[in-house]
Amino acid sequence: MKSLYELPAFVVSRKIKEQEITAEEYISIIIERIKKVDDKINSFISHNFESALIRSRAIDKKIKEGINTGLLAGIPVGIKDNISVKGLKNTCASRMLAEYVSPYNATVVSKIEEQGGIIIGKLNMDEFGMGTTSEYSSHGPVRNPWNLDYVAGGSSGGSAAAVASSQIPLSLGSDTGGSIRCPSSFCSVIGIKPTYGSVSRNGLISYSNSLEQIGPIARTIYDLVPLLNTISGDDPKDNTTVHKKYEYQTNNVDNILKKKYRIGVLNELIDDSETEVGKNTRKKVKQLENYGCEVEDTRIPLSNYALASYYVIATAEASSNLSRYDNLRYGYEGSPEGYEWNSYFSESRSKFGDEVKLRILLGSYVLSAGYYGKYYAKAQKIRSMIKREFDILFNKYDILLLPTMPVLPFKLGEKTLQPIEHYNLDVYTILANLAGIPAISIPGGLSEKGFPIGVQLIANAFNEQKLIDAGVLLENVDGFETWIPKI
Repeated sequence: MKSLYELPAFVVSRKIKEQEITAEEYISIIIERIKKVDDKINSFISHNFESALIRSRAIDKKIKEGINTGLLAGIPVGIKDNISVKGLKNTCASRMLAEYVSPYNATVVSKIEEQGGIIIGKLNMDEFGMGTTSEYSSHGPVRNPWNLDYVAGGSSGGSAAAVASSQIPLSLGSDTGGSIRCPSSFCSVIGIKPTYGSVSRNGLISYSNSLEQIGPIARTIYDLVPLLNTISGDDPKDNTTVHKKYEYQTNNVDNILKKKYRIGVLNELIDDSETEVGKNTRKKVKQLENYGCEVEDTRIPLSNYALASYYVIATAEASSNLSRYDNLRYGYEGSPEGYEWNSYFSESRSKFGDEVKLRILLGSYVLSAGYYGKYYAKAQKIRSMIKREFDILFNKYDILLLPTMPVLPFKLGEKTLQPIEHYNLDVYTILANLAGIPAISIPGGLSEKGFPIGVQLIANAFNEQKLIDAGVLLENVDGFETWIPKI
């Protein structure tokens, strides 16, 4: 018989509502699971256990009284440590914010609690979301549950690893250039970057405002959808959100097949991937073809310029956003009376890690006098051209398919001293961020040595339902339990 922590969230929530088990019992089991497993993985930065138990008792009381408890009744959710939770530290895995406690909830956190979800803790990440491996954290690297000597992916590595290792069923990450999809691929879970503007970013500590989006991670598509429905929708506190609420559902296979989805396969990008990544991706193409989807090879002509465009825009916005952390207007120490300005400012900014400093320097350079037009303005033009290419493709196809990552997970420390190679890992995921469109990473199989491989699906803006439908088809072939590590 399975332990409760191994069950999908939608099954557990139903059991709680039907009073087969209590929310308090379930949360207690989850807490014990975290205490047992996370010392190996390092996916949590801080815990919220006492508050979670108090909230679980309140949910049990509501259920007994017949009060509606919402979509996520009694389900623990982990929150990436750059998303604000009132009363908990919000460090962004940085020494710069090591003692900062958030005075308010992010909109997505408030929505989760309104639906009966329980915040169980804050999750490890690359510092300020800058990285693809979750090694650039002041709290140490996140380890991959499939092999503890390997990276979990980033920057939402803690969010993916905690779900993959069955510590929690659901988590939130943020995705600036693949930061949800990359660790989802490396850890073999499902992660979606929603359409830009469909989920509020209020309470998210900014890295690159025009690119980033909060999104959910789960072990199964049937758990992902309720959390996506919970967090999406208009927010008066975030003017970038659209004034419309989209509702998603997990349709049955027969209804999905009637839609005859047209799939555009980005063949060139599959060929450019590692051999096993390409091989497994083609297996998923074949599975969709067997379901009756119309499959055709296609390409994005300007994809070769996407990486340069992305890093110019992202670092420029990061340089602007992170300029506020100077310990002068507000900060982490007492009054700097008698200081010499340059040395004090330098000492304050030294609390940033090396990767963050590098991106600040890059961003400051491309925004400096004489270089703005040469780099930043051109990058924005390329971004607009890539968006137009997607518009053309989506006139012909419902979904585009490609690998999530071009490589398999690699050993900790293997690429940290090779920044260009490190940045090249984002080449497949940044496309959706530049265009502001939704993309999902779905487990695509395992390599010969047992490392996860993710397949990525991209749809036009606000067409998340098409991605969910495709996710149901692909999960129906293997079942989500096929891709859960034993730890």
